[in-house]
Amino acid sequence: MSARWAWCTRCIRPMSQLPSLRRHPRIEKVVLSSSHPISPSTPCPTVRLLSVFVLCLPSCRSRLRRPAYETLAKRARERLAAMFGFRKADPDLEAGGASLLYPGMTESPELRWAFVRKIYVILAVQLAMTAAVSGFVVKVPAVSNFFVSSNAGIALYIFLIILPFIVLCPLHYYHQKHPVNLLLLGLFTVAISFAVGMTCAFTSGKIILEAAILTAVVVISLTAYTFWAAKRGHDFNFLGPFLFAAIMVLMVFSLIQIFFPLGKVSVMIYGGLASLIFCGYIIYDTDNIIKRYTYDEYIWAAVSLYLDVINLFLSLLQLLRAADS
Repeated sequence: MSARWAWCTRCIRPMSQLPSLRRHPRIEKVVLSSSHPISPSTPCPTVRLLSVFVLCLPSCRSRLRRPAYETLAKRARERLAAMFGFRKADPDLEAGGASLLYPGMTESPELRWAFVRKIYVILAVQLAMTAAVSGFVVKVPAVSNFFVSSNAGIALYIFLIILPFIVLCPLHYYHQKHPVNLLLLGLFTVAISFAVGMTCAFTSGKIILEAAILTAVVVISLTAYTFWAAKRGHDFNFLGPFLFAAIMVLMVFSLIQIFFPLGKVSVMIYGGLASLIFCGYIIYDTDNIIKRYTYDEYIWAAVSLYLDVINLFLSLLQLLRAADS
C-alpha cells in the first residue's frame, strides 16, 4: 500500500496494527466478493481503502470531539466520491429528470407530470373545439337566426342548454372508461360550444376579443402562480368550502336576475364577482390536478378546468358588454 495510506487519518496507528481486513466480519463479504480487474484472486484496492475507513472511524470517534469526527467523515466521503467518480445526488435526477411538483411528493414526478400534460392537452382540444363551433355560429348568421326566429330553433337551443347537464351524469359514471369517456366529453364540449356561440353571436367582435385576451392572460397567470406556489409548499384545498358557498350565492343571484332584471351596474357587479369566483376555482382545480386527482380521473379533471375557463370567459364577456353599453 502507498505511503499516503500507511497511517490511518487522525488515528495514530500504523496499518500493521489494524485488524485483518479479510477477517473482519463487517467487510469480509465485500472483500471476498470484490476482486481486482487484472488479478481475480487479488482484492480490489478501492475496497481496501473503504475498509480502512470502516474500521478506523469508530476508534477516531472515541478520541475526537463530535465536530472533528463529522469533519473526518465528510472528508472520507469526499475522497471516496472523488475516487469512484460519484457526486452528490440531485433530487431531480433521482426522480428521473422530472422536478418535484410539491415538497414531500411520494409518487413518481414523471407520472404526475405526464398526467398534468395529458389534462392540458385535452383542455386545449376542448378550447379549440369551442372556438371552432362558436366561430361557426357567429360567422354564419343563418345558424343564430334559426335558433331565435323559429319555434324549432328555440326548442333546439333549450335542448342544447340542458344537454350538458344531462351528459354530466353518464360522464361522471364512465369518466374512467375509455373510449366512452372521450365520446361523452366530445358531446359535452359541443353542447357547451353552441351555448357560447349563441352568446357571442349577439356581442360585438371587439368585446369578444377583449374577453378572450383577458381570459387567456388570467388563466395562464393563475396556472403559473399555482404551480409556483405548490412547489413552495402552499396548499389551496381550503378554498373549496368558500368557493362552493360563493357559487351558490351566484346562482341565486342569477335566478333573481332572470325574474327581476337588474340594472347595468348590478350586471357589472355580478360579472366582476363571478370572474373573481372562477379565478379562485382555477387555482383550486389546478392545485387538485397537481396533488389530488388520480391518474384515471383525467377526464373529470379536464372537465372541471374547462368549465372554469368557459365561465370566466362568459363572466368577463358580461362585464365588458355591460360596461360598453
